[in-house]
Amino acid sequence: MAYVPGVALLGVLAAGCSGGAGGNANGADSKAGSPTVTPAPPGKYLTLPAPCRAVPRSTLKDLLPGAAELPGEQQDRVFRGSAAVTYDTDRKVGCSWKADAPSATRSLAIDFERVVSYDPAVSDDDRADTVYAKKVKAAGLSSSVTPVPTGEQDGKGEESGKAKDPADAGGTDSATPSPSGSSGEDGGESADGTTGSSGSPDQALPSRLLDDLGDAAFLQDLPKRADSTSQHHTVSVVFRTSNVVVTVRYAEQPALITQTPDARELQEKAQALARKLAETLSE
Repeated sequence: MAYVPGVALLGVLAAGCSGGAGGNANGADSKAGSPTVTPAPPGKYLTLPAPCRAVPRSTLKDLLPGAAELPGEQQDRVFRGSAAVTYDTDRKVGCSWKADAPSATRSLAIDFERVVSYDPAVSDDDRADTVYAKKVKAAGLSSSVTPVPTGEQDGKGEESGKAKDPADAGGTDSATPSPSGSSGEDGGESADGTTGSSGSPDQALPSRLLDDLGDAAFLQDLPKRADSTSQHHTVSVVFRTSNVVVTVRYAEQPALITQTPDARELQEKAQALARKLAETLSE
């Protein structure tokens, strides 16, 4: 039997151990070299604006004409607005205003929602897009409809024809009839804040997707309910910019049931405010 010196035996054992360690090291190296999941980037916005200060006083005077006729203290109270009740002002805030005029009552409400994804594989923007998509679906709109450039609706059927499909022109089932039930205008000439006269139903601009407003946007037109004698008319503009979803609701209630709100004016002013809010957020 061959004799192996003690020192030589220790050397052999040491070599064996180092070889095993090398094998483990190689295994560890192979795991370290495997693909790793990179956390999705956070959203652009970490905070939200103060909602009751988000709309300039000059804009409020235009949107709420009745307030300008009020005495100083009452006028200030109207323009100050009422903050929405929220338990996390970093995630969701809102404000509303209302003013009565002899011819009609107008109300305005805005909401900001900052969306945060708690899934490292899903970005805040993607999560916000999911939230926005649910609002589009709830409005009865389809993402397949061609978006209409904001501020370019002429009401003559050219732009509004892009969303003439009844499935794309409604809102909620309980509050939004088809475009044929929408209140119309007499060519949209009344842009001075007075109520417009009733016109042909096909002149009414339906709910639709919008272009050139945030990352995605849509307008929902909510004329009076078919079973109601009230002429209350609401327009909502919803848009997403990065991880924030903004909603603007603008409504008019005429003093007389014989008066019909000017739907086109409500839509134009709601869109104009939405664009201002989008610009403010991007600053």
